[in-house]
Amino acid sequence: MRIIAGRARGHGLHSPPGRNTRPTTDRVREALFSMVESRLSLEDIAVLDLFAGSGALGLEAISRGAKHAVFVERSAKCCRTIAHNAEALGWAELCRVYRGSVADALGSLAAEGLQFALITMDPPYDSDCWSVVRQGGVARLLEAEGLLVVEHSSHVEPPTRIGVLANELTRCYGDSALSLWCQCSSTLSQ
Repeated sequence: MRIIAGRARGHGLHSPPGRNTRPTTDRVREALFSMVESRLSLEDIAVLDLFAGSGALGLEAISRGAKHAVFVERSAKCCRTIAHNAEALGWAELCRVYRGSVADALGSLAAEGLQFALITMDPPYDSDCWSVVRQGGVARLLEAEGLLVVEHSSHVEPPTRIGVLANELTRCYGDSALSLWCQCSSTLSQ
């Protein structure tokens, strides 16, 4: 696994040990950032990487110009891997790792008044990722013109709306799918 583009292009990333994570493939990560960058400049934005695993999505965003990223991950091994990857890139000061459940993290981040232009979410494929979006308060943390990108199983059809969020686009890549979401009041053209 490696950084695909930007100032750290080609830099290798460590994956968490064991089989409990499913790193986003280079192909899917490239597709994700192509979708995002066609709608949103990554220059100087804040990024939230939920179910962060190795931190590859947030670190890729920093490589492409994001000013900082918050990584949320429950696993201690994954949190250590994210910290190691950030340190190896020289970006420890640009990265904040939150160890705990996504629901707890969303509440804490909202209490701090934080908002993000890009939120990525790569939960386990066997989880109900849409309930996290529905009940977790993701929309509260998304800037008005911001984007939420959810990686999920291509065998699961995403809803068209969840609260104030609208599914703008879904693309499948083998067993993986990417769904791009924005706030209904700031509907973007495809």
